[in-house]
Amino acid sequence: MMARLAYSLLLYLITPLIGLRLLWRGRKQPEYLHNLGERYGFYPPRVPEKLIWVHAVSVGETRAAQPLIEGLLARWPAHRILLTGMTPTGRAAGREVYGDRVIQAYLPYDYPGAVARFFRHFGPAFGVLMETEIWPNLLHGARRAGVPVMLANARLSARSARGYGRFSGLLGPAFAALSGVAAQTADDAERLAGLGASPVAVCGNLKFDVQPSAEKIELGRQWRQAVGSRPVWLAASTREGEEALILSAWRQVNVPRALLVLVPRHPQRFDEVTSLLQQAGLPATRRSQAMPGEDTEVWLGDSMGEMAAYYSLADLAFVGGSLLPLGGQNLIEAAACECPVLVGPHTFNFLQATEDAIAAGAAQRVADADELGRQVDALLGDSGRLAAMRRSAGEFARAHQGAAGRMLDLIERWTDRAER
Repeated sequence: MMARLAYSLLLYLITPLIGLRLLWRGRKQPEYLHNLGERYGFYPPRVPEKLIWVHAVSVGETRAAQPLIEGLLARWPAHRILLTGMTPTGRAAGREVYGDRVIQAYLPYDYPGAVARFFRHFGPAFGVLMETEIWPNLLHGARRAGVPVMLANARLSARSARGYGRFSGLLGPAFAALSGVAAQTADDAERLAGLGASPVAVCGNLKFDVQPSAEKIELGRQWRQAVGSRPVWLAASTREGEEALILSAWRQVNVPRALLVLVPRHPQRFDEVTSLLQQAGLPATRRSQAMPGEDTEVWLGDSMGEMAAYYSLADLAFVGGSLLPLGGQNLIEAAACECPVLVGPHTFNFLQATEDAIAAGAAQRVADADELGRQVDALLGDSGRLAAMRRSAGEFARAHQGAAGRMLDLIERWTDRAER
């Protein structure tokens, strides 16, 4: 109680900094300044009576939630889905994936009053938090409002578990307030149980159940036809500081007519990466402007929601966030598109999936940018190895499906408030 009180007081004290951060982010993404009232628990008046609440913090979680949301709509057809998030890009992804089948809103910041207003306004039958969204006041408020809340597709690295453990007085009651946890792996389950969550079950990774859009797959095939026989290396979801390393690796690739497709993870960095390409003197074209010409060396993927198309275009992909100690990005979508993958040394955010993909022959790890360049050069010149990795990627993706059904069964078991 005292730990949560101190935490809440600190939140109120830094309120001006939170506002300034929104303004700062709004300089590059004006959408951060839209719907500001929702971030403090103030919402438009019209709400359906029966709601199931799903929280997906940003783009990746929003897309990963699709098979779970489809299952919830099928099992509770009398209910609407309230999908909350924290970022404008996540909200845009929600519109693209779900259209008007869900109601979207921002989850409020973790102020006690804002959380109480959220539950009074929406009154969901139950809630499902995606991955690891643990907010002390939110979970306390859910318990006071009588709203069961589950953690789905939950993952927790050893590093994060140690961090949470240092604040056990604050976060222990939050984990204990959960009605259940559906963890991705046995290691995730053990770490979450050690922090006070119960019951905890292992269900696998929901992202294996997300099927790549047939429309985007077809778009990738059209790009492939336009590019022709040129070997294509995709650097996907790259993070700040990685693009310079990737361009250094690219200089080691001697495969004739090879094309690098570079897709930064965050759209606000598209212009920054364009400037980097210009400084490097590389002939580059932006996706938003034109298809790559014969003399184009780098095609900058400055679009959102088209990653399946990029994977379908590529002969080989590097999955970003892994050359620098950022934890890596998800390689499951690449595998679902049967695209061979390279990853760097830092994959602690998706460790189990990465290790399983490597063991299956669908992925390969490199130690640094130099080795990345060497492996890209070797693989693009070896169609046999690429074909074997492509087959392994598809088999790996299919072998790990089924998490959504297991999670839905647990949600039914853990809550009986939502009448069908």
